Amino acid sequence: MASRLARIRLLDELARFISTVMSPLLTPTYGVFMALSISPKVLDTTGSRMKLLLIIFGITCVLPMVTIAVLHNFKLIGDKRIIKREDRLIPYIAGTVFYLVAVWYLAYTHEPRWLVMFATGGALACLISTIVNHWWKISAHMAGMGGVLALLWQLDAMNLEVISPVWMTFFILVTIGLCGAVGTSRMLLKRHTLSQVLAGFLNGLLCVSVIMRLFG
Repeated sequence: MASRLARIRLLDELARFISTVMSPLLTPTYGVFMALSISPKVLDTTGSRMKLLLIIFGITCVLPMVTIAVLHNFKLIGDKRIIKREDRLIPYIAGTVFYLVAVWYLAYTHEPRWLVMFATGGALACLISTIVNHWWKISAHMAGMGGVLALLWQLDAMNLEVISPVWMTFFILVTIGLCGAVGTSRMLLKRHTLSQVLAGFLNGLLCVSVIMRLFG
């Protein structure tokens, strides 16, 4: 009995760790990091790539975190983790706005069109999550993961990768595995049902894939 409880506790901690590390506040930064590492952007100077990565991190992670903290401080949301569907409306709206700021910044600094469309797809997925959240608790974690997978998929489809096909396949397979790990973690923590996890994944995957394919 004790060993079973220990295993359950370990799984719970692992699920929390995965959910934290693969937070939807971090997946845009992960996506941009991958794009800067395996696309022609790798030829840019290290300084310019680091600057871009830090700015995207600031816009899509730091600003949303500050917003959530302020909302919690003014008791407009009950929990900083925004577990309850009712607490997610304002943070999701803010997240969509911050995504659009990222889109504007990438376009303003004349980044490649496909990178601008990656952020645009993310903004669209965030908007859809905001709308759906009014009725149903769709998974934002999986939307973020689906978006990152779509980015790698489209970079491969558009022949924009500067690494070998073997490594590209490896990165795609690892990302697919991470998608499964994140989805499982969200269900183990009872944050989402299987249908909410799948819907979130398809939201991110389709929004980024379609936008990048049509306009990238």
